[in-house]
Amino acid sequence: MSHAHEERKPWYRHPWVWFMLALPASAVVAGIATVVIAVVHQDSLVRDDWYKEGKAINQSIARDSAATRLGLAAGLRIDAVTGEVIVDLRLKDAAAALPATLTLNFSHPTLASADQSLTLARRDGSYRGQLAQPLKGRYAVELGSPEWRLTGVRDFPREEFSLSHE
Repeated sequence: MSHAHEERKPWYRHPWVWFMLALPASAVVAGIATVVIAVVHQDSLVRDDWYKEGKAINQSIARDSAATRLGLAAGLRIDAVTGEVIVDLRLKDAAAALPATLTLNFSHPTLASADQSLTLARRDGSYRGQLAQPLKGRYAVELGSPEWRLTGVRDFPREEFSLSHE
């Protein structure tokens, strides 16, 4: 008698029906969540002008060679409170002319929004600039002028570090 009563229950009263509906429903929810995550956190790894950058690799090598030839080394200090960047540039040849400004780039490997580019002005024998926001994580650092550049990879926060070519 109880078996006959079980067959007369409406479909929504059977637990196996809900179990069978839960499997495809969870796949739909997971798919929607994946699409939302992909749209909100888009990758910014490839630059739009990658071909132009690839063609400019020879120019970059020439800038690296110029830095080596000049015997350049730079000591960098970042004030953790104010975000001021101070660069002391050292040359092997003291008679060589130093530029009036330098460009300092901090490039995050995966977040283009965390990249920062500074123009450093020469004052009191050193170059100074201001960070827009504190640096956290690993960054590719490039210090240079149109003629030469010094590069390196550093982890931040860090108050002092150096860049040089050997």
